[in-house]
Amino acid sequence: MLSYRQQLPPLDLLVSFEAAARLGSFTRAANELNVTQSAVSQQIRALERHLGSRLFQRSHKSVRLLPEGVEFQQSVSAALAHLAGASRRVAAPGVDRVTIAADQSFIAMWLMPRLSRLLAAWPDTDFRIVASDRRDDSFAEAVDLAVVHGEGQWPGYECRHFFGDEIFPVCAPTYAQDHPELCAVGGLSSAFLLDLEYEQWNWMNWSIWLTEANAAVYDGGRRLLMNSYPLVIEAARDGLGVGLGWRHLVDADLNTGRLVRPMPEIVTTHSSYWLTRRTNSGRNGVGDQVCEWLLAERDEHVLFDGQG
Repeated sequence: MLSYRQQLPPLDLLVSFEAAARLGSFTRAANELNVTQSAVSQQIRALERHLGSRLFQRSHKSVRLLPEGVEFQQSVSAALAHLAGASRRVAAPGVDRVTIAADQSFIAMWLMPRLSRLLAAWPDTDFRIVASDRRDDSFAEAVDLAVVHGEGQWPGYECRHFFGDEIFPVCAPTYAQDHPELCAVGGLSSAFLLDLEYEQWNWMNWSIWLTEANAAVYDGGRRLLMNSYPLVIEAARDGLGVGLGWRHLVDADLNTGRLVRPMPEIVTTHSSYWLTRRTNSGRNGVGDQVCEWLLAERDEHVLFDGQG
């Protein structure tokens, strides 16, 4: 496979071509680039020889892009703009960057509703959000802060408890009205259960929840199985059935009435969400501030304590 150096013309030829194509003049391009008109003309000819194709129609007083030149200009202009932007970002002095990682459920349902406040609090900071259900992605070297679900025992990481697991059935108000038997756990035997297929053993599905709630044996009614917790909750909002709600993740839906708790039963687990930082990573001033901001947002979060 040919390297980029073997495939691409020299960058200075592309810069001269972009200026001449944009300005429609070798002379104006030369003035912008602070070189002679002859130098621009020579670079364009060198570029055409490299490509084996003419790019400009030349006349005594003007130049005009040929169709091949028009097509080439579109790609060259975009590529140079991307390179210039990337160079500015890398070279910008004093720009703070913070990478926050968590599973897709936490990012979509807890962090995203607060993201505008986070960006407003640090207007000069670049943020990178990593949403992945692979725990290794949260513990990647480039991650500054991660909110990880588990038991909080990860060697090499400072772990601060974020919030625990409290899990209960949730559904749309209309579904609860149509199924009054859901006022008790036994009513779940006739419900359409929205279930989570999840690779992490410490996330709960309906079979585990019913066992922990000392419910009667489920008779094998219909289920809709999905591998994304936000999709499970979206299906519950749409009135398709009953899902399992994690407190803190579904509180906003409960407060707005998009979801209700048809019964009071709650199951708790030994797992929690933990705010983690690598212990030997050194300290990032903005990272420290964002860490405390996340904890403050957690503390200000109003829990929903009512029933549906």
